[in-house]
Formats: sequence, C-alpha cells, structure tokens
Amino acid sequence: MVSPRLVATDLDGTALRSDGTVSPRTAAAFARVEQAGAILVFVTGRPPRWIGEVAEAVRYQGLAICANGALVYDLHTERVVESHLIGPEVLSETVTRLRRRLPDLTFSVEYERGFAHEAGFGLRRWDAPEGAAPRVGPSTLISEPCAKLLAFHQSMDPDALHVLVNDLVGDLVTATRSSGRALIEMSARGVTKASALAALARHHLLGPREVVAFGDMPNDLPMLAWAGTSYAVANAHPDVLAAVTHVTAANDEDGVAVVLEELFDRRPA
Repeated sequence: MVSPRLVATDLDGTALRSDGTVSPRTAAAFARVEQAGAILVFVTGRPPRWIGEVAEAVRYQGLAICANGALVYDLHTERVVESHLIGPEVLSETVTRLRRRLPDLTFSVEYERGFAHEAGFGLRRWDAPEGAAPRVGPSTLISEPCAKLLAFHQSMDPDALHVLVNDLVGDLVTATRSSGRALIEMSARGVTKASALAALARHHLLGPREVVAFGDMPNDLPMLAWAGTSYAVANAHPDVLAAVTHVTAANDEDGVAVVLEELFDRRPA
C-alpha cells in the first residue's frame, strides 16, 4: 500500500483515548508519519486552548485545524494563523431564530481567544478551567465575531436537534455535532473540517487521493467524504461507519495507530 502524503485525524473519540490522553503507541505512530516526510494535521472541533497536551505529544510540530475548520493553529508558535469567523449580525439572527423555536436552548461562543457562555449552559469541567470563562448575557454573547457558536439542550435527542437546527438556520451557518450530548456546534456558513483541510492540501499541492483521514462523529463526515481514503474507528457514530471506506479498531485500542503503522510500514515494538 502506498503511504499517504497527508494524514488528517480527528482527536476526541478518534486518535485520543476516552480519557483524552495520547497513548504512547499513538504518539509513536504520529512521529513516524513526520519522519517519513508526510504531513500530519489534527482536524478537530476543539478550540486552540484545548490543544496543549496533544501539541506536547508531537513536540509542538505541525498544524491543527480547530473549531471544525474555523481556525488554523500553528502548534510551534501557538498562534492562530487563519480564521473564518461568524459575524455579529449572523450570530444575532441565528440565536433569534433558534430561541424563537427552542426557548430552552442555552448558548456559548468560542472566540479566537477565549470562551463565554450564558447562565445555564451545560459546561463540562474542561470548558472553563477554574471558572475562567465569563458568564454573559445574550446581547454580549453575540457582540463580536466568533469561531463557533454552540447551542445546548438539556433533554432533546442529539440527532433530532441537529436536524432541526439545520432546518432553522442552515442558510446562515454550518451546524454539526461531535459529542453524545444535545450540543450543536455552528461555524460560518460553508466552513467545515473539509473546507479547511482542502485549502491546506492545495497549499501543499496535494489532492484528495494523497490524503487519508480518520474520524468518529458527524462533524468529521465532510472531511471523510473529501479524503481519498477514509477510516472510522470502531466506536464511531453509525452515520460515520456507514460513510467511510475502511473501519479500524476503537480509539481505546489505538485504532489510528494500527493503520498508521501499516501505512508507514512500522510495527509496534
């Protein structure tokens, strides 16, 4: 099998263990990709502020496509080098439409630097370390451009909420989801993991046939459809398992590393 020239992988639920760590086997496989002269790109829904541990595991080399394609982050300089943001007018109209139909929704935003949320938003412990994220009112939340708008519902089925949000605001933003909760992530219209990855590949004079991609959740689907070779981990969402060309072992079984060792012809010690 010919080794790819670019490897693109999602992080949470895909390359990372369920506890959020990079296993030694996966770190070694990532290093092998770069040693072989291929490009390794992390393509994630995470904002840059959640990339530190992964960056350390790869010695702060390469790029990360963050916030589902809205931000390109240089791991070496720890700076955002490209952004595609949602403007305040679009934010305002999006929130207005969603709240009119779903008044129980609560919202948060990821800016290029930082995060803010409404009271009642379903925070997880890593969303706001040590309570650092400000709690703000609706008008403040949408007052400046952001990389990602998030909408959370306490009780709806996640897939049903995703379909409804697309129906209500799909002409304004690109909506997706990447967790088991009813949490919808919205980027500027047309901005996806695939759009950012395709632009990066073009910069390196590469096409889809030279790219292999890994994912597990619906926010990975555009990227997996674009890449010439696509893998889902065994624990992936059913829609992802149905869409890919290959399936590897689960994230907790180092499924991404298993494939990379085969592609770059090195078995674990």
